[in-house]
Amino acid sequence: MRPTAVLLCPFLFFSFLEIAHCHVANRNQLWPVPYRRFNHRPVADSYCEAKFPFCPAGDRDGMIPYMNNWDVLSVFRLQAPVWEFKYGSLLGKMHVMHDAIGFSSAETGKNYTMEWYELFQLGNCTFPHLRAENSAPFWCNQGAACFFEGIDDIHWSQNGTLEKIGQISGGQFNEMAKWVQDDNQTGIYYETWTVRSDPSPNSTLWFDSYDCSQFVHRTYRYLTQQGARLSSRSQTKYTKIYLYSGEPTYLGDDDSIFREPSAKPLAEEIRKFYHPFRPHQSYIDLVLSLVEAYHKVVEEKSFYLYYNFQYWHLPMKYPYVQIMYEEVPLP
Repeated sequence: MRPTAVLLCPFLFFSFLEIAHCHVANRNQLWPVPYRRFNHRPVADSYCEAKFPFCPAGDRDGMIPYMNNWDVLSVFRLQAPVWEFKYGSLLGKMHVMHDAIGFSSAETGKNYTMEWYELFQLGNCTFPHLRAENSAPFWCNQGAACFFEGIDDIHWSQNGTLEKIGQISGGQFNEMAKWVQDDNQTGIYYETWTVRSDPSPNSTLWFDSYDCSQFVHRTYRYLTQQGARLSSRSQTKYTKIYLYSGEPTYLGDDDSIFREPSAKPLAEEIRKFYHPFRPHQSYIDLVLSLVEAYHKVVEEKSFYLYYNFQYWHLPMKYPYVQIMYEEVPLP
């Protein structure tokens, strides 16, 4: 046997074991992949800086005021176009909407808004920064609940929805406040994408999003579990951003991909994939990046998803990406 063949055989053998391991792992994989929760919320890295401050009118420690048990609070469904303060109703025409919940106390007459959104804006939660001093892509990805006094009636009603959907007692509100704070400490990161096998109603859900509307759904479910009755006179539609792919393949985490010399080709491929989505590009670079992204996602049918602080490869399928405005009934 030639020396090159002697060296090649072990390499092929271990490559086969790695491929076999991936197939076994996928065969036993639970779909959709459960969203990972944590014991506490970590301090955000100082590198991550929001263009607009997070929850500027809310309590710095995230406290929610206590209500008297006999108080009666109206519950409001709130919806408005994303970045309405900058683009008006434009994104609303494309059904890109932000969702929140409002409360009004009968005893005090005070109104409150509660929402969940990105600490460092949507782009940072969807794509990473590629830093020269870091081998792995660097993510500024946290989402959190924001509670503050007041409801901006014009903001929510002019291009969106402000509708009373039920009532709860002060005691139910206080129990919800405890639940929100626990949910906020354990569900720390934002997930933009919902990944399915195809657009049909019975398609396989690979990964679910974790965003503002999901927080609203969780809160509605909790309130109904506490005995609240919620109803709406209009369609309760919410924005979903879908990716469509064949069965995803688990690749590894930062340590196994970006700190292992043997995984260098994969590490370079992931960094190359995210390069077109980098922030702060000139208009010319942005046009070139969109062409490059189209080539990767549509022509090469490839997407690298970061979920639960792990990387997955998605073999993309037509129609690849869709923004849908779907009915989700109240519980």
